[in-house]
Amino acid sequence: MKNSLVISFALLAVAVVVLGFALKAGIDRFSDRDRVVTVRGLCEKEVSANKVTWPIVTKEMGNDLGAIYTRIENTNKIIADFLRNGGIDQSEIAVNPPQVYDQAADRYNSNAPAYRYQVTNVIVVTSSKIDKVRELMKQQTSLMRSGVAVVAGDYNYSTSYEYTELNSIKPEMIAEATANAREAADKFAADSHSKLGKIKTASQGQFSINDRDQYTPDIKTVRVVTYITYYLED
Repeated sequence: MKNSLVISFALLAVAVVVLGFALKAGIDRFSDRDRVVTVRGLCEKEVSANKVTWPIVTKEMGNDLGAIYTRIENTNKIIADFLRNGGIDQSEIAVNPPQVYDQAADRYNSNAPAYRYQVTNVIVVTSSKIDKVRELMKQQTSLMRSGVAVVAGDYNYSTSYEYTELNSIKPEMIAEATANAREAADKFAADSHSKLGKIKTASQGQFSINDRDQYTPDIKTVRVVTYITYYLED
């Protein structure tokens, strides 16, 4: 009976010691879970635009809408021929409805206008042939020989370039941004005499596409940032 009590107390003592070590390890692990580092991984890539939208603007003025309409038709034919001869398909050319402004109907204008009607005519080229379009832009002054004056500097009709193949480069850029974040985290862990543990949280920022600069709008900079939080271990 006495021996049984001794054995029981011994087992209880061992159990208390084991429980104490387990509790300590658990507390240490819990404490370690509070040790984290959050890093940012950046990836930037330059790409060429693969879509251009080029509005070609002309204006007509006069008092006879019928005569203006005839001039617009002639202008549109000259521009369309210029574009097709330059390698642009008919399917890439769109003629917008003319915008007619009746100056005589402007009750805020007390001065008698020289011409009653001012008509804005816009032909829009939408194409993936970036190089051909840019070459035609340089040559558009040749339209003057045919009596067509293209209006420049109208911010309502500015040329725009787009990059539409983002999905094809997303995986590569995310992988690079994540690798850059891991490198920064490894450096931080080494400087703090710790080891990098598992990922606690990770978030991917939005992709952004912007002009590289104001002089080369056909070159885009694609950018993405990832934020990753790692556990730190001894």
